[in-house]
Amino acid sequence: MKILKHIPKIVFVFAVLIASSCKDNLTEINENPNGVDPNSANPNLLLPTVMTGVGNQYLKLGYGRIAGVIQHTQEDAWKNGFNDYDWTEEDDEWKAWYGFLRNNNLLYNRSVEMGFTFHQAVALTMKAFIFGTITDLWGDAPYTNALKGDEGELLPVFDSQEVIYKGIIEDLKQASALFATADVATYAPGYDVYYNGDKLKWQKFTNSLLLRYYMRVSSKLPDVAKAGIEQIYTSGIYLKEASDDAVMEYIGAASGDSWPTAIAFDVSQSNWRRRRPAATLLNNLVANNDPRLKVWFQPVHVRWVSDATLKTGVDEFIRKDGVIQNGVKSLTEQELREEIAAGHKFTRHFNPAMYKPERPDLFNGPLNTGEYVGIPAGMIDPTYYNENPTTGQQVQNQHASQLSYEYQGSKGGLLKARLASAAETSFILAEAAQKGWATGGAEVNYNNGIKQSLQTWGVADKYDAYVKTVAYKGTLAQIIEQKWIASWTASTEAWFDYRRTGLPVLVAGQAPASRALPLRFIYSNNELNNNGANVRGAIDKLEETNFSGPRKKNSQWSKPWLVQGTGKPW
Repeated sequence: MKILKHIPKIVFVFAVLIASSCKDNLTEINENPNGVDPNSANPNLLLPTVMTGVGNQYLKLGYGRIAGVIQHTQEDAWKNGFNDYDWTEEDDEWKAWYGFLRNNNLLYNRSVEMGFTFHQAVALTMKAFIFGTITDLWGDAPYTNALKGDEGELLPVFDSQEVIYKGIIEDLKQASALFATADVATYAPGYDVYYNGDKLKWQKFTNSLLLRYYMRVSSKLPDVAKAGIEQIYTSGIYLKEASDDAVMEYIGAASGDSWPTAIAFDVSQSNWRRRRPAATLLNNLVANNDPRLKVWFQPVHVRWVSDATLKTGVDEFIRKDGVIQNGVKSLTEQELREEIAAGHKFTRHFNPAMYKPERPDLFNGPLNTGEYVGIPAGMIDPTYYNENPTTGQQVQNQHASQLSYEYQGSKGGLLKARLASAAETSFILAEAAQKGWATGGAEVNYNNGIKQSLQTWGVADKYDAYVKTVAYKGTLAQIIEQKWIASWTASTEAWFDYRRTGLPVLVAGQAPASRALPLRFIYSNNELNNNGANVRGAIDKLEETNFSGPRKKNSQWSKPWLVQGTGKPW
């Protein structure tokens, strides 16, 4: 793709912008002769800096720890922050998103100065996306006075979520109007890493973000949400095809521009190997014969087999093609992969009448004999699950599934950061219709969302069979469940849906300090130390809950404005 040829320029510009963000008044004498002066930067050069940064960070959340929260995946080691919600302050995350805003602000200002209407609209859309992510994650945040350090606003107030969401909606409306008439002649091909200058697709993306944020505030501002969603539906300009999804591809040249679990830059393969399918998601896929199962996950390498003739509770050693391999409790992942590719099958037998869990405090049975096996959420020692004989990290758990080998890759195929999708949009419209709003039939939109998700993952030919299994029966729970499944690798949206609806029903496991799923990120000590009065004002507006614990209001279990008074999710 032409887009990918410009990634070296992206890295260069990104470095320049980070350096320049701390220097508001450059003079000729201290300018880097090899750099780009922010006062004369071409907006085309700024586009990929913003877009790649945002795409990477959003993917790291949705494929990372938020996937643990929403029980798409679990990690079987070093898992406290992933499986157990053992979170501390989020200073690096906070700095990253506000760093993107500084770069995006430069993009916007230069676009206005130069009359680049397309770039201006992109900047407004990205501003809305970034601020939306910030307030979704933390709650109140600097908004109206953010990014004004050069004007003396060094300690910005924290605006309410209501103010921020309303501002986001207005920015997206303005961006959509600009895209409708924008001149793309000023766009240099290759620098837009989402849509390569296709302004109609950008307008669809922008309007789908409007649908997202209208639905986000629907419990607090129902009249605003209803009118806004109905208006966009009537316009017909929103993401409708999987090919329109807002995605960012990776080039795989280094760890920073590769898929997060790429093994090319991880000799131990630990990042990929530790991340496992969560039983919550995997069991749903298995129960409904979901064709996405085989795209995302692998069968277990060594399957348990019930055997009433066995003279002991369990085989001590594995079997290859039914023959006991004396002295061999397990093989390495690579050895098993090669043997299975050569046509061999590995099993361990157990006698259900004699089997007793070896460590009932860690795994109390029953043994999972499935071809696909996920890790239950919040286990005390997930590496021990399903009587794994080789706990720890030297050898993988042979009795639990792993992610598809696709996710060992650095780039290509399905490895894309997905910021918004046609499937998400259809499920939003289905939910709106289920509320009685004028967005077409709930069932039609529900089915469209399923079809678009299957298209995304290359299994569209299985749609007819699958949709019969999960046929719409008029419930919100079905809509949110399918939206939750479709958010694979972009699970932040599933988390925010769970927070406002309590769906799907998810239960924390044994290990987490709280028996409830978290609702937000924690304001950092760095912000408290440097902008204390304003941060404390924001914390005071959070609602402490029975799960908030010693952090009191500034806890991951405290409720921001968005869900206060709604009774959701608990």
